Amino acid sequence: MSRFIETIRVENGIASLLERHQRRMGLTFEAFQKENSIDLKEVIHTLEVPSNGLFKWRLLYDLDGNFSSELLPYQVFKFKDFQLVSDDNVDYHFKYEDRMVLNQLKAQAEAQEIIIVKHGKITDTSFSNLLFKKGEHWFTPKSFLLNGVQRQYLLDEKKIREVEITLNNIAEFSHFQLINSMNRMNERTIYPIDKIINLPR
Repeated sequence: MSRFIETIRVENGIASLLERHQRRMGLTFEAFQKENSIDLKEVIHTLEVPSNGLFKWRLLYDLDGNFSSELLPYQVFKFKDFQLVSDDNVDYHFKYEDRMVLNQLKAQAEAQEIIIVKHGKITDTSFSNLLFKKGEHWFTPKSFLLNGVQRQYLLDEKKIREVEITLNNIAEFSHFQLINSMNRMNERTIYPIDKIINLPR
């Protein structure tokens, strides 16, 4: 049976966007005609949550409601470079534990991290959604692989906009950043577009 992961930011004792994570889990169960019996608010009370510091709450579960969870200290990682990698068949629309297809793509790259291209359109990195900067505004690709909780939150709050980003127009953007449940939108963690070693010109 497939297993899934939910990763939740816990900072200074507070779990971030918990209701949105609960909703995503519910949608995963619903897609497989199953009922979600896991209540994140109840689960977190079973953990020893430190009142200070940044932690990754990693919850691994299956569609029968079996789960395990742990809190891990977290630090944002800064990548040296990125590479565009194309795969028109890649599929990761649920947050599966099995990331073999993504790991295989990354293993083929010469850069530290990859940006996955599908049918000529920019999607995600191997572990995050993407934001791209043009002028004073930030945009996220319409052609994502996984609609992350942080991505949808920023769209709902109108802090970013969706746009089609392709191999033909990616060089029009000046900077980019990685976002996921652990990495929020932050001007201090942006990369210039030329950090992509095979950027089309």
